Amino acid sequence: MTFKNTDISKMLITYLACSIFCLGSFCSMAQRVKIQQPSPKIVNIVNFIRLLEPRDEKITEDVLYQTVVKQVEIMKRYHLGGTFLLQYDALMDKRYQTLLASLPKGTFEIGAWWEIPQPLVENAGMKWRGRYPWDWRANIGFSTGYTPAEREKIIDVYFADFRKIFGYYPKSVASWFIDAHSLNYMYEKYHIVASANCKDQYGTDGYTLWGGYWNQAYYPSKINSYMPAQHADKQIPVPIFRMLGSDPVRQYDTGISSSRQGVITLEPVYRFGGGDSTWVNWFFKTLTDDKSLGFNYTQAGQENSFTWDAMKKGFEIQMPLIARLRDQHKIRVETMAASGLWFKKTYKVTPATSFTVTKDIEGSDLKTVWYNSRFYRINLLWEHNSLRIRDVHLFDEKFPSVYETEPVTSNECTFFTLPIVDGYIWSKHKELAGMRIKAIVNGNEVLVEGSDPKFSKTATGALHISWPLTTIKGSLEIELTEGQVKINLVSKTRLDWFFDLNTAADAKLPFESIAPKQLNCRFEDANYKLSAVKGIFGKPDNGAVLRLKPQMNSIILNTANIAR
Repeated sequence: MTFKNTDISKMLITYLACSIFCLGSFCSMAQRVKIQQPSPKIVNIVNFIRLLEPRDEKITEDVLYQTVVKQVEIMKRYHLGGTFLLQYDALMDKRYQTLLASLPKGTFEIGAWWEIPQPLVENAGMKWRGRYPWDWRANIGFSTGYTPAEREKIIDVYFADFRKIFGYYPKSVASWFIDAHSLNYMYEKYHIVASANCKDQYGTDGYTLWGGYWNQAYYPSKINSYMPAQHADKQIPVPIFRMLGSDPVRQYDTGISSSRQGVITLEPVYRFGGGDSTWVNWFFKTLTDDKSLGFNYTQAGQENSFTWDAMKKGFEIQMPLIARLRDQHKIRVETMAASGLWFKKTYKVTPATSFTVTKDIEGSDLKTVWYNSRFYRINLLWEHNSLRIRDVHLFDEKFPSVYETEPVTSNECTFFTLPIVDGYIWSKHKELAGMRIKAIVNGNEVLVEGSDPKFSKTATGALHISWPLTTIKGSLEIELTEGQVKINLVSKTRLDWFFDLNTAADAKLPFESIAPKQLNCRFEDANYKLSAVKGIFGKPDNGAVLRLKPQMNSIILNTANIAR
């Protein structure tokens, strides 16, 4: 058989067209598959080590050392790797040096726990001001208690001695809080790749971190280690992971009307929390099975100060469960440095992430979502078939920490972001603050009610919430994106609906003025705003401090452009 040139040309054109069509279909399918791939669930097992515990004479140096021995044993038993972080006094102890140097490299990591004990200060050429060789007060035991120049001296001594002992510089440095100057110095001079700070808490142990990126990890502002940066040139390129595995439902409200919060976390010493099998199984189920954007994360492990006797039960609950979830490919168990390197490779700026709970522990109908981006965080809580926006805080990389240039002189430290809704600080025991969705039905103001919300990912960085309503036939559709909150009521039935913000009567609020399209706010010398692209702000006469009404059944809030 012979072909003419024109026939061959037609065949080639047809072949190429089919190839391009198939390639385009394959790419489109691959893109859809990529979007639908589950977010990674990352677990860091982090145990941090102090040499001594002056608060309890029964907790000797040997008790603390044996605690770490037991932690190593149980992690090896289940073939789990992790990160051990050394306070300087423990770093200089031969027993810890020998124990940790024997751990398999790659599986285990040795890093720095950034609390400042007496030998570190004295080796840096300064006078110790503490009551004990390790003093946990914010102006003594943490970097915030020293001038920027002193912080650099302390860092140089620690890193030099660490390298003498282990032959390299630590890649991970964590603490309850580390100032931005110290973090940036460690990054620029010693090239650390990961850090971590405490979960959000109010007043616990004298330390307040409130309103920040709630979980997972973020890139901090160069002038405020607690504040996520919005732009790459304004950030320290070291991800800060949030520690301790905070209860996404209950931790926020615990301790309302008290001077400090209680603790409900994955820490294995707590009877309700990491030491309770029901709570632990529930926490890991929601971590692994519920929808999350970007990635989901938790930190397991415990400081040795609590001792093995106190944490043994919780460790024996958690370690086999973590190993089983790893074997089922539901989680990744890795060192903090590995997570930090992955984060830096994956994200150029702080990503949007979420932590959702579709089913609470037995006996509770609560459901919640925490959404974070580089611009803001928001928490929605469904309780008794109604919805409360429990928390909204805005982020501004230009908001400086007071500790960046001057050392703290008190024994407490506070870190805040910019509040719009604060369901903890603005509450009292029987007056829980928040924005509740209401409607006028038969002339009366009532809470809008619905059934179980559904969560889904619609695009990179976007979380969609669909809440079927029972007050009317319809649904509330909420879209959380990096820089906006969008709320739409979808129904064939007309409903006069709105959000009211109620707070305790004596709450100190940031609102300087309420204009129809803008809230003008001031907090700790920072001016900021929240604008309504769609929707109207106002002040109702029913006792609420703020009302947000829709326009054409829609509300759109701009959380990215907050300068005023």
